[in-house]
Amino acid sequence: MEETDRRLVTPIVVGQEDAEESNIRPLRLAEYIGQDKVKDNLEVFIRAARQRQDALDHVLLYGPPGLGKTTLANIIAAEMGANLRGTSGPAIERPGDLAAILTNLQPMDVLFIDEIHRLNRSVEEVLYPAMEDFCLDIMIGKGPSARTIRMDVPPFTLVGATTRAGRLSAPLRDRFGVISRLEYYQVEDLVTIVTRAARILNIAIEPEGAREIGRRARGTPRIANRLLKRVRDFAQVSNNNLIDRQTAQEAMDRLEVDALGLDGVDRHMLLTIMRKFGGGPVGLDTLGASISEETETIEDVYEPYLLQMGLLQRTPRGRMATAQAYEYLRQPLPAAWGGAQPGGRGLFDGPGLFDGRDLSEESEE
Repeated sequence: MEETDRRLVTPIVVGQEDAEESNIRPLRLAEYIGQDKVKDNLEVFIRAARQRQDALDHVLLYGPPGLGKTTLANIIAAEMGANLRGTSGPAIERPGDLAAILTNLQPMDVLFIDEIHRLNRSVEEVLYPAMEDFCLDIMIGKGPSARTIRMDVPPFTLVGATTRAGRLSAPLRDRFGVISRLEYYQVEDLVTIVTRAARILNIAIEPEGAREIGRRARGTPRIANRLLKRVRDFAQVSNNNLIDRQTAQEAMDRLEVDALGLDGVDRHMLLTIMRKFGGGPVGLDTLGASISEETETIEDVYEPYLLQMGLLQRTPRGRMATAQAYEYLRQPLPAAWGGAQPGGRGLFDGPGLFDGRDLSEESEE
């Protein structure tokens, strides 16, 4: 089992419980919480398409995992009154696979392709005319006798989702009429999401308990819902059956999720940069070898949130821990920075952070 599969705060889907999120997903734009700019624009585009009785223009959703791209695809289909056909980039191996999917669509259907940046290039070539002209160019035969026939496909809306928008080829990206980036959520929105999920799952929760979960959820609804279920377990076993602030704090401390949402893996990576490489810069390959992680996992899973919080910095020479990271982890600054020892409470300190524990043991794991 990979390290990311064991992390509680990973934004990727892990386990059967995460895979069965459909029972708490919103079904309409009015129920969707957060991402106000994206939501407001989509509402206009959907309403205009329905007034014209036309298919919605193709939509590209990109951003870190766990922010609601799949949920938005389902909502787009529901708002358009259309069927949703879902697949993923790696699952479409040959052009014939894509042709089979497209020819089975009904007019105005929504085709959702997750991880669209991983589409095979030969499959992309088939997708271009389908997106632009709603037709397929199919090659029949081989050699001198080969010929191309053109098949019409019904008007449809392609919703593509990706965490790596930069890996999309320019011709594919340019064929999307609506391109929206999903941002990390604010704590207030996550509190609303946690409260709504608790109501659907019949979990008793107090506002302060929901806030404690929301502010440790790394700005990601998927993590917030996962933490809610784990804190529920602690509340149930303790015979309290109520998630208040104290119960949430105690559960998070036992799960090693601190007040900023960092877990042991995040702290281990930052402390490795600080203690083994003098704060950096350190190359990505070297860092991956030092913490026994794949470089793509570091880039896709670990780095985005640390960068967002100002604890990690990317430079042309490699990754560096920031002064805020030293203060947050209460580590002495490198001699080149003045070698000052952070004193008192850190900038990011909060209830249930480290409870005065020494972090030296974590860095040696």
